Amino acid sequence: MLRTAILGLGHYLPERVVTNDDLAKMFTTSDEWIQQRTGIVTRRYVDGDVGVSDLAVPAAQRAVEAAGLKMSDIEFIIFATLSPDYQFPGSACLLQDKLGLPGIGALDVRNQCTGFLYGLSIADAFVKTGMYKRILLVGAEVHSSALEFSDRGRDVTVLFGDGAAATVFGPTDEDRGILSTHLHADGRYAKDLWIEIPASCYQPRMTKEHMDEGRHYPRMNGRKVFKMAVETMPQVVHEALAANGLTINDVDLLVPHQANLRINEFVGRELGLPPEKVYHNIQRYGNTTAASIPLALNEAIQEGRAKKGDIIVLAAFGSGFTWASSVLKL
Repeated sequence: MLRTAILGLGHYLPERVVTNDDLAKMFTTSDEWIQQRTGIVTRRYVDGDVGVSDLAVPAAQRAVEAAGLKMSDIEFIIFATLSPDYQFPGSACLLQDKLGLPGIGALDVRNQCTGFLYGLSIADAFVKTGMYKRILLVGAEVHSSALEFSDRGRDVTVLFGDGAAATVFGPTDEDRGILSTHLHADGRYAKDLWIEIPASCYQPRMTKEHMDEGRHYPRMNGRKVFKMAVETMPQVVHEALAANGLTINDVDLLVPHQANLRINEFVGRELGLPPEKVYHNIQRYGNTTAASIPLALNEAIQEGRAKKGDIIVLAAFGSGFTWASSVLKL
């Protein structure tokens, strides 16, 4: 049976390392406070006018090289991000131009923290139907230019970092690849994790009053997010395993979205997975939303934590609210 396989992975991180102590110089916080609540020690920020498509270029180049392909082999681009270069056009089109691939399809996915898994489901469908044989899926974020570096915004600001990761997908008849994906959403909670402004439902879309009130910065109901994340992520993992006739004992590694170390540790315990079977790198990079799962998966492979033949489960929860999972065999 034809499956969709990962052919290559690559990631790219800005050089600028921002520590918790660096943030403590800008607003009331501390390294101890941040680590206790999030597990984050450092994160990366871009310097100057750098957009997500800029970060995506080296990540994409590395993924294509790892796949043993030429850039011209790519037939379709999917770009998952919550921080596009511009309101329009989509960042996938900008990336297409920067990679020198005129004419091929380019799609943006705006599902925030679950964006990579939603994009993965699209890539899987396109490959299985024979529509495309070489698909580039990118997750990339530049959060640092949209954060509120003040006491009012600190609970959100300490969480996020910049980065990009890319995956090349293609067909295989080998015993490997994506086994299934599972997607969910509940828009009743949309305002518990969002950026309100600018908004097309307001005339004008942004005012000085909006900005004075900080409504153009991300806002989060932290308790609601934590509660829903630790409820839905184990559920969607069990859903994925059941769909494939697997049990938790068959899982070699869980690679969750890197939003909060405490959430991921709780999910691992709830699933009955030992710590060595749950991968974390949020300590180094913070929450890179759409980039976090491919970045973590690539590092897990590089570190020997995930290897050929392993059963890997990917799981995410985020704004929307949305949550998703996927099971793959490397």
